[in-house]
Amino acid sequence: MSEHRPDPEALLARVKEEEARAHRGKLKVFFGASAGVGKTYAMLEAAREQRADGVDIVVGYVETHKRVETEALLEGLEILPCWMPASTSTRRSTSSTSRASTISWRRSPV
Repeated sequence: MSEHRPDPEALLARVKEEEARAHRGKLKVFFGASAGVGKTYAMLEAAREQRADGVDIVVGYVETHKRVETEALLEGLEILPCWMPASTSTRRSTSSTSRASTISWRRSPV
């Protein structure tokens, strides 16, 4: 009876691929039919859960609309300073489509 042994190079390649897949970024989109349905709140709750799991979380931009509950979820999260290019600093759109929240997930080094 002959033993079939897996190719060590193939095993190594598979392990490297699985490790690379585990470190890939993931995109999660929060949709809502209108303003005030909880998109930013849900995003910040998800960010806090990821942070509790050891993922490095950075807030790029968030519009809290001065909601106390939403602002409270920002406690303890790193927030990048706001920057606007000179060409757009005097023009600010007030449409609801221009408002967005961005949170970046980064894996903490092991």
